[in-house]
Amino acid sequence: MKFIETEGLAIKSWCENMDEYSAAQTQNLAKLPFAFHHIALMPDCHSGYGMPIGGVLACKDVIVPNAVGVDIGCGMHAVRTNQTEITAETLKQILEQIRNAIPVGFEHRDTPLEIPPLDEWKEKTKTPMTVVKQQYYSATFQVGTLGGGNHFIEIQKGSDGYIWFMIHSGSRNIGFKVAEYYNEYAKELNKSFYSSVPKEADLAFIPLHHNLFKEYLAEMRFCLNFALLNRQTMANFIKNIFVSKIPNCEFYDSLDIAHNYCKNEEHFNEKVWVHRKGATAAFAGQLGIIPGSQGTKSYIVQGLGNKDSFMSCSHGAGRKMGRKQAIRTLNLQEEINQLNSKGILHSIRAQEDLEEAPSAYKNIEDVMNSQKDLVEIKIELSPLAVVKG
Repeated sequence: MKFIETEGLAIKSWCENMDEYSAAQTQNLAKLPFAFHHIALMPDCHSGYGMPIGGVLACKDVIVPNAVGVDIGCGMHAVRTNQTEITAETLKQILEQIRNAIPVGFEHRDTPLEIPPLDEWKEKTKTPMTVVKQQYYSATFQVGTLGGGNHFIEIQKGSDGYIWFMIHSGSRNIGFKVAEYYNEYAKELNKSFYSSVPKEADLAFIPLHHNLFKEYLAEMRFCLNFALLNRQTMANFIKNIFVSKIPNCEFYDSLDIAHNYCKNEEHFNEKVWVHRKGATAAFAGQLGIIPGSQGTKSYIVQGLGNKDSFMSCSHGAGRKMGRKQAIRTLNLQEEINQLNSKGILHSIRAQEDLEEAPSAYKNIEDVMNSQKDLVEIKIELSPLAVVKG
């Protein structure tokens, strides 16, 4: 961990070679009048909207929608099977069925599935649920879908000897709409406050005393539940596919963890609102999931409860180049050869797929070495086959 002094709060960083945009965004965080104690940066840190992805911000009596991010509740789901081996032919068949059963990218389902009841949620939270109400019907067609970008489904071989599968996905369009609505509303609100937070920092906030705080919190939590159900629904489809190809397949050790959310926690003897944007909770003894790229290992980890990271760790490897840069500069055949040489059934087919090539990401082993004081590796998971959004 590196200690960085600023004009505001100190920054405690586990990130090597931070890019200039992330550095500037972090300086903005450190100057926030409501930020608490220090800013923490995980080793996968890279620039995002307003706040770096891989950042942790604790606030007193304030929520910052952009410090949660646009994919509220995005997270990881990992399941261990009882299988110790799987043939290449079976992998291909499972991948084909997964692609048929689970829509990816902007695709939705043809028929709706059940999601958390809106009336019960409104009654429980005593809020109008403005955005969720608008997006609710559409969301019933989005549950059990992967989405695009860096979302994926991966079949893996664990260092424990077992076959696993892993899902990375979030709250789909409903989470995006909630984030967009409340960030825009917060901007207008901050104008009326004559806020000292500069508009160009894109860190508009909602204070605890305002009714919008409770409303955002209710809709954010709905999106967290929706994202969890989304991953669980996909996991159920995948389990059925496994059993259709391997009748004696059974499933154990299901683990799910989000890495885009805000939660009220106690740190340094005070209750604060902790924003984890592309960061995973790592309380002492807590299990977590840190994925690599589609050509590298992923990890099941156990938190060490490091107070300097607000008991957090990285949520993945982190990008080392932007999507457009990766498409423009990486060599398609080299990336394909790299994955083929490892025997991975991958998703790199065309130039535009290079945005998710392994070379677009930081070295996951370096990332893990940088956070040995945050987590302990329990199981290493090597990729066998990948479906990308």
